[in-house]
Amino acid sequence: MTSIKFPNHNGEATYKTQTHIHIMKTAIIFACLLAVAFARPNPDAEIVKQDSDVGPESYQFAVETSDGTRKEESGKLNNVGSDHESLAVSGSFSWTDEKTGEKFTVTYVADENGFQPQGAHLPVAPAV
Repeated sequence: MTSIKFPNHNGEATYKTQTHIHIMKTAIIFACLLAVAFARPNPDAEIVKQDSDVGPESYQFAVETSDGTRKEESGKLNNVGSDHESLAVSGSFSWTDEKTGEKFTVTYVADENGFQPQGAHLPVAPAV
């Protein structure tokens, strides 16, 4: 198992395995998605369109509510049957701000490199 060296607050080296890093990434992704899900609840919105197709190695779904909120996602299992199975997900979600009427859209990819959102309203990290 690969270990990665990180300095701690005392300047001493600590080591984290790839498993620990994967768990942290998963927890961060879950927390972000949970925050998005609860950021703008609208109890009056109703589902006006819903489609899904779930198979053993892939899935896709789309949902739209009466307030214009949309969510689309597809995922595919890679390296099926190997020790390196992984899920590659892509999708988008959008909503309209009730106060300003501004529409926001986030597109994303989630794969072995983590959750990678993009949107005109999101900050962009400086190039390294």
